Amino acid sequence: MATPQKLKVSVAQTACQAYDLEATLAKLEELTHFARSRDGSQLIVFPEAFIGGYPKLATFGAVVGERTPEGRDEFLRYHSAAIEVSATAPAIARIAAISKSTGVFLVVGVIEREGGSLYCTQVFIDPEVGYIAKHRKLAPTASERLIWGQGDGSTLHVLEQSFGDVKAKVSGAVCWENYMPLLRHYYYSKGTQIHCVSTVDARPVWQNTMIHIALEGRCFVLSACQWAEEKDYPQDHAVRDAANRDPGNVMIAGGSVIVDPLGQVLAGPLLKGEGVLSAEIDLNECVRGKFDLDVVGHYARPDVFGFTANV
Repeated sequence: MATPQKLKVSVAQTACQAYDLEATLAKLEELTHFARSRDGSQLIVFPEAFIGGYPKLATFGAVVGERTPEGRDEFLRYHSAAIEVSATAPAIARIAAISKSTGVFLVVGVIEREGGSLYCTQVFIDPEVGYIAKHRKLAPTASERLIWGQGDGSTLHVLEQSFGDVKAKVSGAVCWENYMPLLRHYYYSKGTQIHCVSTVDARPVWQNTMIHIALEGRCFVLSACQWAEEKDYPQDHAVRDAANRDPGNVMIAGGSVIVDPLGQVLAGPLLKGEGVLSAEIDLNECVRGKFDLDVVGHYARPDVFGFTANV
């Protein structure tokens, strides 16, 4: 019998704190300590745009062919709330300190600032090494293209990460780029075992996508979605019903989930309020799943299909 390859993993369902970096980092620290102490978590995934914020319902004063001065001011505020991403950047150093103090590997959705441009990014933080990699969302969706640039192949990573005696291959993708078949195929071709999804998609059908990816790739899928209320945004931020503002009105409705390689939901979906979901996983399940389906192996048909990636 193969030796079990077990580790504890979690997803955090929460939101950026009103574009306030210090408050948001404090929330990250609180939830990381909570998951570590309660569940013994060794890896935690945080939602898309957890740091920097997801500007739900914002228009930035733009229509086709025109932009307003007020919209430019809104972009300035959003740009100011974003962070630089490097090993020495202050916010990244703070996250690395949290990772080190808890012993938890962190995958965190951030809005990355580089010069005048913004990117929707995941950062990967090792408890011993600190910042090791980032992944920029390849294809911002719909109006997101107004405010975020596109990532490229240089930030596609499948990281070989040690969790004590267990070694795991870890990948990450942000929200709807998980719908990109060739992106998924690239990660499968590199042998991903733990696919970390940062998202703000709270639709019930999102659960179908997460289950499909777990089944297709025979990997564990950890999907962390924001739970955001009006209080989690600046007071003048756009809302659905401006005449009936209420701090408790839901802006993004969660749905975080952990799925195993046979499509079984191990934890979640978490549908009401913020919180942490955790599960113990055994990486041997990835191989057991590939007994009858390996989409980059015996199910690939390379005599019919070809694949290349510019990375």
